[in-house]
Amino acid sequence: MKALRLELGNIFIKDVQFGPDTKVENGVLYVNKEELLKEVGGDERLASIDIDIVHPGDEVRIIPVKDVIEPRVKVEGKGGIFPGFISGVEQVGSGRTHVLKGAAVVTTGKIVGFQEGIVDMSGEGAKFTPFSKTHNVVMICEPVEGAQQHEHEEAVRMIGYKTAVYLGKAGASVEPDEVKTYETKPLLEQAKEYPELPKVVYVYMLQTQGLLHDTYVYGVDAKKIIPTFLYPTEAFDGAVVSGNCVSACDKNPSYVHMNHPVITDLYERHGKDFNFLGVVITNENVYLADKERSSNMTAKLVEFLGADAVIISEEGFGNPDADLVMNCNKITAKGVKTVLITDEYAGRDGASQSLADSTPKGDAVVTGGNANEIIVLPPMKKVIGHPEVVDILSGGFDGSLRADGSIEAEIQVITGATSEVGFNYLTAQGF
Repeated sequence: MKALRLELGNIFIKDVQFGPDTKVENGVLYVNKEELLKEVGGDERLASIDIDIVHPGDEVRIIPVKDVIEPRVKVEGKGGIFPGFISGVEQVGSGRTHVLKGAAVVTTGKIVGFQEGIVDMSGEGAKFTPFSKTHNVVMICEPVEGAQQHEHEEAVRMIGYKTAVYLGKAGASVEPDEVKTYETKPLLEQAKEYPELPKVVYVYMLQTQGLLHDTYVYGVDAKKIIPTFLYPTEAFDGAVVSGNCVSACDKNPSYVHMNHPVITDLYERHGKDFNFLGVVITNENVYLADKERSSNMTAKLVEFLGADAVIISEEGFGNPDADLVMNCNKITAKGVKTVLITDEYAGRDGASQSLADSTPKGDAVVTGGNANEIIVLPPMKKVIGHPEVVDILSGGFDGSLRADGSIEAEIQVITGATSEVGFNYLTAQGF
């Protein structure tokens, strides 16, 4: 059996500009606006599509942000980027993929659901989102009158994927600035490779709590899956993508799935501190029986893989806290050590219970921060989108948008502020 080996060729993008041809030259991504609009247009559910470009440090606010996606292109190996959506369903995660590192596609327009986000490119809010550091191609998608929310969401989501693939192709023949190689071998071979090191599995919880709370795996809504094994490199080719309209602070945009920090860090320490066996993906369910089923199967898979320890990350809060605790309890009962990654909704003063559920077995926990913390975002010279929606975003309230254009809200409104996989800037401080 062959290992799954993927080379990621990073092409560092220092600037993005409109130009007569879509290409990468001397670290600059040039975008032919008319060609891109033609490439992604034609969806009857959208009344209009426009494109803007923003850069780190610009006095620009994007609101509401639906998703963020990184441009990538498959240059060697099977399948293509975003299997099940743009390419076929052939297994990805091997060969070579080129990445336009430093560029991102951001989708916005009239709000899809009340749980969308804000990206400020400068000011106080920029400190809380990783996407203030990327050169962003903003796709402004306005729906036709009367469009159903789920149709609107799907249309905007597909615009994001198509744009990322279109831009990614500009890097197909460009020599990368660096190449990183990631490899995972078939289980028995992998387990024997570093017999002296503890064997670690990552349990990757996906948000799947109902309509507009969707994550997709090879194009399949993860509500419909049972827990299964994933080669870690599959995530880097877009096998897992976001369809979520959930609280912006801790939802994983597609960009985060493609640059998954837990997977990346586990690979970095593989063969040094532990033996990284792979990933178990599982969903977050609404009903108790479904939670029991998924957590039972997750624990069974972890035991079958022979893990000594697991990292478990959550996506979302409240109801999914129960899934997190079930996974923790059942995996610990198998004799496997656990580390949990979550964030907190501890009230604006930080004095309330952080999670909706808890367990004494959750004795090693990493937090992404308290989403209820209040922040004031200064007015911006330019706003892309619909600033008035902040009053109804999760974390916003009546009067959040002030007369001068500034915003007072919980950091919950900021895309990626309390990332539960660590793709953020908040940390803990001891006293």
